[in-house]
Amino acid sequence: MTSRVTLISPAMNRSLREARFDDGCRLDASGAAHAESAAGTLPAADRVWVSPTARCRETASALGLTAMEAPELGGLDVGRWRGRTLDDVSGGEPQAVALWLTDPAAAPHGGESVRALCARVAGWLLTCEEIAGRTLAVVEPEIVRAVVITVLESPEAAFWRLDVPPLTATDISGRSGRWNLRMGRPLDVQGNGVGTATATATGAETGAGH
Repeated sequence: MTSRVTLISPAMNRSLREARFDDGCRLDASGAAHAESAAGTLPAADRVWVSPTARCRETASALGLTAMEAPELGGLDVGRWRGRTLDDVSGGEPQAVALWLTDPAAAPHGGESVRALCARVAGWLLTCEEIAGRTLAVVEPEIVRAVVITVLESPEAAFWRLDVPPLTATDISGRSGRWNLRMGRPLDVQGNGVGTATATATGAETGAGH
């Protein structure tokens, strides 16, 4: 049985432009227009999920998708840093930010650690492995990072070294414990390989992130 999962990152909004921790900000006009222009470019799916955030819900709607919210696909909880820019937090709590970016188990903001997020997403992926067909999910960028870390069995320290551009697709397919990964496919450019990277993971044979 082959399982296929396509993850879509949200379109652009003010928080993404300003490197601001998500504060529930809606898509901006250009982000919404870009998503609407990509409607109809996605493959047919047996099930569609969405992160319970405003920008993911609005991206799914602009893409013409009818999606069910999945709490387990919620973004990383950054506690008291929510709504602040990274520059602002770095200026006020430089040691805390340094710790957060280098120690996956740390949660100096009082929210969720990267390690806890990766464990949460790994649990969701296990359910996907048990279901044939295609799953489509519009999710926060950190969910995409956690999926890549999981399927490549990469160290959690590599989490922040993965770049997830807005409104791009990451595809994984697998069976018998083996996953194939394709990252960074623009939704409005089909089948030409622009901006993509492909990798295969079977446990210890990968060393991504170093």
